[in-house]
Amino acid sequence: MMASMPIPSLEPTALNTEAADERHPDLDRYDTAQLVAAFVDDQQGAAVAVKAAAADLARAVDAAVPRIAAGGRLIYVGAGTSGRLGVLDSVELNPTFSWPRERAHALMAGGDAAMYAAVEGAEDDGPQGGADLHRLAPGGNDVVLLIAASGATPYVLGALQAARASGALTIGIANNPGSPLVAFAEIGITLDTGAEVISGSTRLKAGTAQKVALNTFSSALMVRLHKVYGNLMVDLRATNAKLLHRAQRLTMQATGCSAVDAERTLAACDYRVKVAIVALKRGIDTRRAERMLQAHGGSVHGALEASPP
Repeated sequence: MMASMPIPSLEPTALNTEAADERHPDLDRYDTAQLVAAFVDDQQGAAVAVKAAAADLARAVDAAVPRIAAGGRLIYVGAGTSGRLGVLDSVELNPTFSWPRERAHALMAGGDAAMYAAVEGAEDDGPQGGADLHRLAPGGNDVVLLIAASGATPYVLGALQAARASGALTIGIANNPGSPLVAFAEIGITLDTGAEVISGSTRLKAGTAQKVALNTFSSALMVRLHKVYGNLMVDLRATNAKLLHRAQRLTMQATGCSAVDAERTLAACDYRVKVAIVALKRGIDTRRAERMLQAHGGSVHGALEASPP
């Protein structure tokens, strides 16, 4: 367990994300086509920044896998746009990968109300960030993703201190080089997106880079946890008509079976695509398929390659 220690702040004047974009000093004089082109073209910088951080993202995934496989939780922490992106990533894990809701939490400066309206001053409350995280009682298997464009948001740094003291894995994601968040997290990821088209508006490409990084991290993590077979999303939760049809289509694609056989097998296993795939490909009933999956940590490949049951 790492001891808590003071984390220094970063002066706003040192933030690349707050600098004026020298390419667009007359932005307010652009016609509409020029405006749209400026914003769209600048967004390409988000992908470039994430690609430059790919090695650190891979390190974060590899460090998270054993903890999450051992029962740990994903905990996202942020303020403003960064906080909302953390909430979005956490919420989408359940319908996409059947990830248990109780194992994906998101803390946002200002609480749930801040999802819909700014809560003034909430991001400046470092002790509250620590207190909010403490209430989740993090442990050594938990993975805490701390997101802040500046890399110096007090609420997020307060949560970082609490997470470090708990022994949880801390992953800091910021858009400014040399930030305290990246420096003091166990794994720091800098998405250096630079100045925004509208000076300081980090909901633009800084936010886009964060979204890409979070998508990449959580999706890669879920692949490592056997939530994907080939490149098929086979651990989804079929909770509506669209997803029921998707479950059928994925089962057919993975096994080559008919629509009738896919529907029959899915209905027998509560529309769990992984179970249906193993049952159909091995020619066994869904209960035996489920036991085989459990015996191989949820891996479809493992269940299919094992000795005949």
